Amino acid sequence: MLTNSILTILGMALVTYATRAGGLWFIERVKPTPRVEKWLRHIPGAILVSIVAPMIVKSDSAELIAVTATVIVGIATKNVLLTMLVGIGVVLLARNFI
Repeated sequence: MLTNSILTILGMALVTYATRAGGLWFIERVKPTPRVEKWLRHIPGAILVSIVAPMIVKSDSAELIAVTATVIVGIATKNVLLTMLVGIGVVLLARNFI
């Protein structure tokens, strides 16, 4: 059982590395069009939304309060670090006091 787990983890690490290295190798050799570059810049935000959205749908009041505070701070300040810190802080406070 342990050997299978280790082999599975190593295999997943190898595939992850190959995917990233292959993407870097490819992008060095092919110049993307401005439209593709613009699309690539939106991928991190889309990934973040796909991770956070299911949690918001299934969340309790603490998470909903934190999401609301995070969105407000993000829109008001446009500061990613401050926004993340506020979100983490509000969810910690809300979970402990609500």
